[in-house]
Amino acid sequence: QVQLVESGGGLVQAGGSLRLSCAASGSRFRINAMGWYRQAPGKQRELVATLTFGGTTNYADSVKGRFAISRDNVKNTVYLQMNSLKLEDTAAYYCNADVGPYQYTYWGQGTPVTVSS
Repeated sequence: QVQLVESGGGLVQAGGSLRLSCAASGSRFRINAMGWYRQAPGKQRELVATLTFGGTTNYADSVKGRFAISRDNVKNTVYLQMNSLKLEDTAAYYCNADVGPYQYTYWGQGTPVTVSS
């Protein structure tokens, strides 16, 4: 069973930065794409950024130029560097990974990010 454990969330002032980490463990297969999603209160979960094993990135328009996703394929860890944070970035951030030849999807438990004015 694959487990994803996020860390790095917290409270930050608008304009500040945070770095999220997500470590995957327990996989017998290659971890393909990894990514970050977020869900604000009362809203649907939305994509923030994804990164394939080969290095292709995809970002939501709302975070382009402010957030950067990266990964360490040896450690099976994905990171999200969040800069110039805005109030609207407040949400629970979830890590996601597609694993193995059948692309099974796993989710982390989420880490809260609160941006204050």
